[in-house]
Amino acid sequence: MHGWFQKLFKSRKTSSMENEKDIAGEKPATAISIESESSSSASSEGTALTKPQRLKVALSSELRWKRKYDVFVCHSSAQRDIEEATRLVLFLETVPRSLRCFLWHRDSCPGGAISTEFCKAMENSHIRVLLITPSFVQDGWCSYMMHQALAEGPMSNRMIPLLQGLAHSQYPQELRFYYYIDLSRNPDYGFSVVNKTVQRYLEKLIENERKLSCSLGGSSNGSDGRDRMQESNVMSVHNPVETSTPLEGIQQRDESIRHLL
Repeated sequence: MHGWFQKLFKSRKTSSMENEKDIAGEKPATAISIESESSSSASSEGTALTKPQRLKVALSSELRWKRKYDVFVCHSSAQRDIEEATRLVLFLETVPRSLRCFLWHRDSCPGGAISTEFCKAMENSHIRVLLITPSFVQDGWCSYMMHQALAEGPMSNRMIPLLQGLAHSQYPQELRFYYYIDLSRNPDYGFSVVNKTVQRYLEKLIENERKLSCSLGGSSNGSDGRDRMQESNVMSVHNPVETSTPLEGIQQRDESIRHLL
């Protein structure tokens, strides 16, 4: 009888100890939910790209490589303008910027027609930079290329005028609605602004393509409707029609307005 009581007491003690272990091993529901929320927020933060990562994605994107050049530099045949354009291109092409630029005296095909070479290069470039100098406004080919760029995308954000050694009164009237960069003040700063503008354009190109893919993926239209939507959206991605981004701030904008009045 005594042995039976000892056996019963031992079995109850063992079961109570196991229950305590199970309770200790369980986590409160609130703790589990907090951990899951923190892990999800951490994962979402991890997916957000930093600025260098966004730039790397933009430089390696398929949309960028659909055009042969990132920047088309239009300048006159004056030796001083050639040297300044060469300095700009060397700055943009140097690592880590690594942009692809077109210079007519370096990249034109020997024996090719001038107008054909220029138009092909401009068509295959994302951004058009105009080095506007006293020689530029007197050069027939520069005027021709400027009007070609305006005809392709009037009021677009794909053209960057650079002003050097030219009074505002001599600034081409066709470009009066565009902000320009004055290289006479600080050429190095102007080159940096050009680089940042091109980078922002390429990043925006990727962002627009991502939005386009999402909108097409969630669309329930017929195949013809989807094709028309995709065509129109791709055109807006590659040729965005919007006012040019201010490049030198509000002060220069006010000066430009006063000269126009």
